[in-house]
Amino acid sequence: MRHIMAKSLAPTDGVRDYLAAQEKKSLLRFLTCGSVDDGKSTLIGRLLSDTKQIFEDQLAALERDSRKHGTTGDDIDFALLVDGLEAEREQGITIDVAYRFFATPKRKFIVADTPGHEQYTRNMATGASTADLAIVLIDARQGVLPQTRRHSIIASLLGIRHIVLAVNKIDLVGFDQAIFERITEAYGQFSRDLGFQTIVPIPMSARYGDNVTGRSDSMEWYSGPTLIEHLETVSVEEAVVELPFRFPVQYVNRPNLDFRGFAGTIASGSVAPGDEVVVAKSGKSSRVKRIVSYGGDLAQAAAGQAVTLVLDDEVEISRGNMLVSPAARPQVADQFAANIVWFDEHALLPGRSYILRTETDQSSATVTDLKYRINVNDFAHEAAKSLEMNEVGICNISTRTPIAFDPFAENRTTGAFILIDRISNATVGAGMILHSLRRAENIHWQSLDVGKRVRADMKNQRPAVFWFTGLSGSGKSTIANLFEKKLFATGRHTYILDGDNVRHGLNRDLGFTDADRVENIRRVAEVARLMADAGLIVIVSFISPFSAERRMARELMADGEFIEVFVDTPFEECARRDPKGLYARALNGEIKNFTGVDSPYEAPEKPEIHLKTLGKSAEQMVDALEHWLNERDIAEDQYDNGGGI
Repeated sequence: MRHIMAKSLAPTDGVRDYLAAQEKKSLLRFLTCGSVDDGKSTLIGRLLSDTKQIFEDQLAALERDSRKHGTTGDDIDFALLVDGLEAEREQGITIDVAYRFFATPKRKFIVADTPGHEQYTRNMATGASTADLAIVLIDARQGVLPQTRRHSIIASLLGIRHIVLAVNKIDLVGFDQAIFERITEAYGQFSRDLGFQTIVPIPMSARYGDNVTGRSDSMEWYSGPTLIEHLETVSVEEAVVELPFRFPVQYVNRPNLDFRGFAGTIASGSVAPGDEVVVAKSGKSSRVKRIVSYGGDLAQAAAGQAVTLVLDDEVEISRGNMLVSPAARPQVADQFAANIVWFDEHALLPGRSYILRTETDQSSATVTDLKYRINVNDFAHEAAKSLEMNEVGICNISTRTPIAFDPFAENRTTGAFILIDRISNATVGAGMILHSLRRAENIHWQSLDVGKRVRADMKNQRPAVFWFTGLSGSGKSTIANLFEKKLFATGRHTYILDGDNVRHGLNRDLGFTDADRVENIRRVAEVARLMADAGLIVIVSFISPFSAERRMARELMADGEFIEVFVDTPFEECARRDPKGLYARALNGEIKNFTGVDSPYEAPEKPEIHLKTLGKSAEQMVDALEHWLNERDIAEDQYDNGGGI
């Protein structure tokens, strides 16, 4: 019986032939993009329907949903096939990225339906990151809109080189050829510098299917391909197999003492047992001994395959590194230029620390210079101090540790990254690496014989950075000054970095915008790090309103070396004291960007020392600091574990 069932379930020759034919078909990944209500979801729904990808029960459900949620009267609303979220159906818009698979006798397709609303630009970038072609929809009644331009620029930055300019809703302008040609010309002028290899304009009506899968009887003046004809024949295959070998290591596979392999997905190129490979960051070489896959060892593996490589030698490789071709190595640098698309409602600020994450690596990173912002209307380069949500800019980036990469134009996998907010852990930007900076190639760490420990031993103390933060008028400077006097009286070597004093020299060029405040703290944190390296006890007294910058300062120091002191004085008390008359002026609107009034202060959540000053004197606060120090032996001259506090 079991044998009979197995035989009956075995695939027939016809099924096997069908599956084999499907395997041989090429795959095209594309997305639909453009402005709001240009008909992106309707177009995909029409494609799915006309290529017979909808079952009868789905069609019946679609008819019911069209009566309930549709916007096309008595007609089927094909947009509902991909607008699956309840919020999307209620509002008649696309919010999330919807992926759909369909096939024709000639090709397989994966299509991403991306939202048109400006606040969901990040989702459009997500869909574009893996696409080969973009269908840019334009409402024939509206023409080229700002969001059309923004999506086109993002598509260009993300490496898409083939565009279908779908002039949709042509039926609503009487199938007018002049309107179609005017829109085509306008888009061509805008996009001439975006580097697209092909731009194919097609007039269509997604709602009624004109020029989607069948030729329209209402546009005899159009002699070009239908949309499906073009999608079936356009050549977009990138020769990733012909690119240099790149194997980002995702993890080290060591199930027992006898096996040590490096698992990952080949980003480009191919590899075979016996091939020489190089560890990108260290430059150490080895040869591939085995290529292990789920189905057994392979004689060769190429781009897109997930495998485990076993090497001849016990070379040191960890997640984030790459195995590469010795004849064509990637760049390894900690400074590079990049395009950035900014997603977050909080602006990108040069000097602020983010987490930069590549295919498998990550590092702390700072935008050291925002070179310019790209105007989405005319592609002009505009001076800017920050990037707002959905803006695009060219930046210089510095990472804490070197990363291995290729320019994005050469390899979309190894040249892309995202930026993550250190506090919220949200993805706030996407980047495409242009090239390493020459300055990074010319700068190297110089080995020094006299180090931090030697300098600190000579002073009979351990270095530390006491970072005082609080509102203006909270008493930071007064307490810090008394604290230094106490330490100095016991023979400690100290120095105070005070916010006002530093602005007379090192930071005299900075104002009080958010961007300038970030740079203010970045510079001071670097100076404090150098002073701690000199063996000093450094006392920093700055408002330092943003938690991201205080965290950045902490991470510059050795473990346990950074002590955050929150001088907690209520806003009302600070405004009452108003030692410099600044609160009165700020509350009257005479001073802009004043912390606590029209610029935020992000209070520390877990400071090492929390000084609640209300009703207490500065001397009592210093006594509390001394008590904290004595409990932890911070001022002792002995190192723990060879360094740090």
